[in-house]
Order: sequence, then C-alpha cells, then structure tokens
Amino acid sequence: MLSASSTKGGLAMKLLNFGALNIDVVYQVDHLVLPGETISSTSRETNCGGKGLNQSVALARAGAQVFHAGMVGEDGGMLLELLGEAGADTSLVREVPGGSGQAIIQVDRRGENSIILYGGANQRIDEPYIDEVISQFEEGDCIFLQNEISNLRYLMERAHEAGLRLIFNPSPFEKCLLSYPLDYVDYFVVNEVEGHQFSGKTEPEEILKTLMDRHQTAVLLTLGKEGALYGDDTGTVRHGIYQSEVVDTTGAGDTFTGFFFSALLSGQPPQDALRLASQASCITVSRPGAAPSIPTLAEVRERFHTER
Repeated sequence: MLSASSTKGGLAMKLLNFGALNIDVVYQVDHLVLPGETISSTSRETNCGGKGLNQSVALARAGAQVFHAGMVGEDGGMLLELLGEAGADTSLVREVPGGSGQAIIQVDRRGENSIILYGGANQRIDEPYIDEVISQFEEGDCIFLQNEISNLRYLMERAHEAGLRLIFNPSPFEKCLLSYPLDYVDYFVVNEVEGHQFSGKTEPEEILKTLMDRHQTAVLLTLGKEGALYGDDTGTVRHGIYQSEVVDTTGAGDTFTGFFFSALLSGQPPQDALRLASQASCITVSRPGAAPSIPTLAEVRERFHTER
C-alpha cells in the first residue's frame, strides 16, 4: 500500500491522464425531468467536459504538469484548445473521423445535475494507440484513469506492466469493473455510492478500510456535503467542506481529484492536500459548467488567503 511519501522526486515524475474528452450540452431546468415528463429549460450552453478532461484541467490549473491522452472527433478543436489554455500537454491526443464524446446535462435550481453520456471518439481507443502512449512513460510515473473510455482493462494491464502508478476513479460504475485487475490500483478515488458498490459497505470508515485491505491501496473517498476521507499506510485523515452558494455541482469531484493529487504527489501531507482540494471544489460549485468552472491555484490562494 502506498503512502503520501511514496513519490518519485515530487512532481519530477510525469503525470499521464488517459481519459474522456466530451462536449457538454448543459440545460438549466427547474427540476430534473421525471419519467414521461416534458419540461422547458431556461438556458442552453455548450461547454468542454468529460471526467478525463476535467481532471487534466484541474491538475494543470493546480500547478501540475500533465499529459492528456485520448481521442476527439472532427468537432474536438474546442476541447484541445481548453486543455492547452489550462496548461495540459495535448500532443498525445488523436483526432478520428466522426464526433467527439458528448454529455447531455440537466442542472436544476439547486445546482444538482443529471447526466447522459455518449461515448463517441472516447470509445474508439484501441490497443495499438494505448501501446504507443504507454511507451512514452517510465516506471514510477503516474497514470490517471476513469471509466469513460474503451479498452480500459487492457490499459490497466499495460500501465501495470510498464510500472506506472495507477490512480483510478471508476466512474461511472459498472459491474464489469469488479472483474478488472483492481489490485493494480495504487490510489482509488470513489464517492460514497461508488465506494458502497465496490465494498458492499455503507459507512465511510468501513468503505475506506475494506478497499484499503482488499486491494492494498490508498483510497480517497469523497462524501459530498460531509467532506472527504483519505487513507493510506500512514493512517486516515478527514476534511470537511467550505460553505459556498451552489450554482452547479458538475465537475466538483474532478476538481477535488486534480487539486488533491497535485498537492499529494508534490509531497504535501494528505491533510493539506484535502484542504486545498476542498477549497478548489468550493469555488467550482459556485460557477456554472464543468471545466470552465475549475479555478486556478492563484484563485484558490486569493479566495482563502493562503500561500500553500
């Protein structure tokens, strides 16, 4: 099991995020639509998103050097532009014929959301492309994975063979993930629902302990309004949330993940990494959209008057 001190010279290591790139179409509604119901939206916006893209943007805006790998369609220019503006390296991204991934998102008056995903180019990631990308990294580098792209099992196996440290956010959850090589995972990132689906437990401390013991892994467990828990072989720490007006929760978890690991992998203690991630996600939920709502490290420091 890894601890926070198990780093390779801080962020001198290379960070690879192999993840989805989506075009988000966001509808503001009074309430999330019910089965058989037709409602009107008060606005419609098109933004950049996808868990992979969001986490790369968060990592980059938090100060980390991150390489993004994935596929976009012929309509993916805006996705690459945003990643580049955030500071992520997009040289590994490939364009394929057809459309990029897409998400249809409803956001209600309380800021809660409902999302439908269409894979698009994200589902065209094949083994030769995976081999090409992984060959450019070395033992001790880190790879971030989510569950929005094709050939995920093969990607986990190749990353493990190459000696990469695997940070896995298994979202959205699917039962097939339970048969994947989860013992290859060095850091699990789950929310309370996903934690229950993987562990069979409902209490946060039990979820954390079960996953840590079963897979000999560190675990970051996000708990919404209850904050977050992190556990590794040095112990367990917890942090609450910062109060903020909630406009849109889309991208808050990805912001938390990016800022947390940017801090943790640079050698900061887990408690400090949790604090920074909580501050960043507090800002994210106060703004509309996914990637556009993710703050920079300078914004977080200015908002919370901190130098770390």
